[in-house]
Amino acid sequence: MPLTLTIDRERWTSHQRDLLGEVPGLVPVAKGNGYGFGLAQLAGQAQVLGLGTIAVGIAQEVDLVRAGGWTGDVVVLNPWRPFDELATAQLVDPSVIVTISRVEDLKALAEQHPGTRVIVEIETSMHRHGLEPGQINPDDLDRLRFEGWTIHLPATGSLAEARRLARAGLAVRPGPIWVSHLSVADYRALHDELDVETHMRVGTRLWLGDKGAYRTTATVLDVHPIAKGAALGYHQHKAPKDGHLLIVSGGTAHGVAMAAPVPQRSLRQRGVTIAQGVLDAVGRTLSPYEVAGRKRDFAEPPHMHSSMIFMPGEARVKVGDEIPVTTRMTTVTTDEIRWA
Repeated sequence: MPLTLTIDRERWTSHQRDLLGEVPGLVPVAKGNGYGFGLAQLAGQAQVLGLGTIAVGIAQEVDLVRAGGWTGDVVVLNPWRPFDELATAQLVDPSVIVTISRVEDLKALAEQHPGTRVIVEIETSMHRHGLEPGQINPDDLDRLRFEGWTIHLPATGSLAEARRLARAGLAVRPGPIWVSHLSVADYRALHDELDVETHMRVGTRLWLGDKGAYRTTATVLDVHPIAKGAALGYHQHKAPKDGHLLIVSGGTAHGVAMAAPVPQRSLRQRGVTIAQGVLDAVGRTLSPYEVAGRKRDFAEPPHMHSSMIFMPGEARVKVGDEIPVTTRMTTVTTDEIRWA
């Protein structure tokens, strides 16, 4: 009775191979929940694609991708810090490349862990991590295996910013340039004009770029008729009208209905947020579950492994049926993966 992710293997892989053909030096990203597929699954797929380097988010994910069959190099994207014991223990691993974003950390590695493979992060307009290349003492780089400069751009990456920062890094020390969040056209332009090896880290576009290659479904676990005004659920809310309660697989443990804050960039986005707030205030929260062609309201907030959906009128489904559910792939963890 699972929450299930079904993947069209041929279509999913075909999209990845197409992108690989367009992006020379592509480095797949496998981090967090593995974009809904799981880290081990992505690591195995990257191995099948014949890639030599994979990027993970944190040191704790290195062993997880190796458990999926990965045998190549692993770049850890979160910058190394001296208090991270696991990340420090991995410095002796010849296939691990660590990210350095502070001058003092670069100096510490040069003095205490010479020979460590490093990429140095340049501060971008994101202002999350990074340093100014001119702050570096070149002698520190001489004592390490310098694998290049990394540039983590905002979501709407700018070729002009990537070009400027790449040149700033190369003026200090020639080496590969690693970027993210550029369009394919902009990345190819950068690749063609630089005289060094280039890489683009790709996660969402690689694994989730063809939305028709995968789908998530929930199983109907129970169906109960309910009368208007009847109490229901943990919180004993009243049914708004005659209808049915549908108990379906998927809850908080799966990441169902979890949402991150959304940037309010337009009037439309603000209007949607206001409208949703009004509906929430009157006890009507739209669920991601679809029945008879449209999404239905939660009867109450999701439980740990299941959710209660209110269906006005006829149930339209029976126990054992599978129904579509919209999931945020960077937060969902399904019970089962099926290959189509």
